[in-house]
Amino acid sequence: MTDATGFVREPLREVTHRRVLAVAIPIVLSNATVPILGAVDTGVVGQIGLAAPIGAVGIGAIILTGIYWIFGFLRMGTTGLAAQAAGEGNRPEVAALLTRVLMIGLGAGAVMILGQSLIFRAGFALSPASAEVEDLAQTYMAIRIWSAPAAISIFGITGWLIAQERTRGVLVLQLWMNGVNIVLDLWFVLGLGWGVAGVAIATFIAEWSGLIMGLWLCRAAFGVPAWRDWARVFDRVKLVRMARVNSDILIRSLLLQAVFMSFLFLGADFGDVTLAANQVLLQFLQITAYALDGFAFAAEALVGQAMGAHAVGHLRRSALITSLWGLLSCIAMAMAFWLGGPALIDLMADVPPVQEAARVYLPWMIAAPLLGLAAWMLDGIFIGATRSGDMRNMMVVSALVYLGAVLVLVPIWGNHGLWAALMVSFVARGVTLGWRYPALERAAA
Repeated sequence: MTDATGFVREPLREVTHRRVLAVAIPIVLSNATVPILGAVDTGVVGQIGLAAPIGAVGIGAIILTGIYWIFGFLRMGTTGLAAQAAGEGNRPEVAALLTRVLMIGLGAGAVMILGQSLIFRAGFALSPASAEVEDLAQTYMAIRIWSAPAAISIFGITGWLIAQERTRGVLVLQLWMNGVNIVLDLWFVLGLGWGVAGVAIATFIAEWSGLIMGLWLCRAAFGVPAWRDWARVFDRVKLVRMARVNSDILIRSLLLQAVFMSFLFLGADFGDVTLAANQVLLQFLQITAYALDGFAFAAEALVGQAMGAHAVGHLRRSALITSLWGLLSCIAMAMAFWLGGPALIDLMADVPPVQEAARVYLPWMIAAPLLGLAAWMLDGIFIGATRSGDMRNMMVVSALVYLGAVLVLVPIWGNHGLWAALMVSFVARGVTLGWRYPALERAAA
């Protein structure tokens, strides 16, 4: 429940299945549009009938999205801090947090634009793809980089809305932004024949329009003085805590993105067809992650509010109910990929060699939801509790496990070994975070 300013009035309402679903379902729906957008990007360029454009959009999107998601600390840190402030009944701090995250998002995006040449060189230095793929990816990235301030700021706006259980607003934001992107994709690429550049221009327009929509959704907060209380916005104690939480999450995000980016780049060693097949299958993984994130985000908001109020019972019930719904979602995803995976592959790539290669590795996508469940749900629980130090440390462990698995399995099984190493890293992250959960409850008490 929210008042006229958009702030939570009753942070300690009973945690029920109904409440969890009310928070989670809009997030599930909104997040599902993100991988659908990736599938449309891949599918639209796939209609060209060549493997190189698919790989180019894949590499370009992975590099930029990987860098943007490094700033995912802005979404995650904001959710935990704002939810805890709401749990404490500290509404002015919730407003001040919105101002802080917008300043960070716009500033970080401007830095990316200024440093784009260095970013591009670094990305391609890590990528062993063919010259044709790299040239097309350069075209894609040079356009998309100009919407970096909008893309990063949207992370903060989304986290702020989630913390207050305003997930219908998040749904509106994502439907608007991704709907614009999909329509423009179809028009620019299939209608006007702009190819890879058309995909990038569509995303550029969608991200800036998304920022405008996000600010409109937050308009109530800008109608009260709290958001521009500069003494509060720049309060040293609050800034130090925000910096600590965000720096831990940043390190965690850097390691997580290093795992995914290395996966794509290592896959490129097996040729353009395998690279394209891996890119297609990564859309399956994105669908799973975003569907589970609906319940993980619900855990962030509910656990964060319970943590702010020092209500251990509410915290534990929030963790259990959100995880139960996450498990049911994982089972449904695994069955859907088993039954409909081949048809989805054909829809995303109209290139027979890529279709054949993707089918070979499809079983990994059937196993991924169940193997990744604990990692995704515990991430949400720890974000809401702002136990960022534990998240950082356990990510270090799982990244080292992934590295060891790559060194052992890839020489033996090739691309199958690469997928196996990624699954091993999911399991390692879930196990290590589970080991740290009792300390989280002690901290709440």
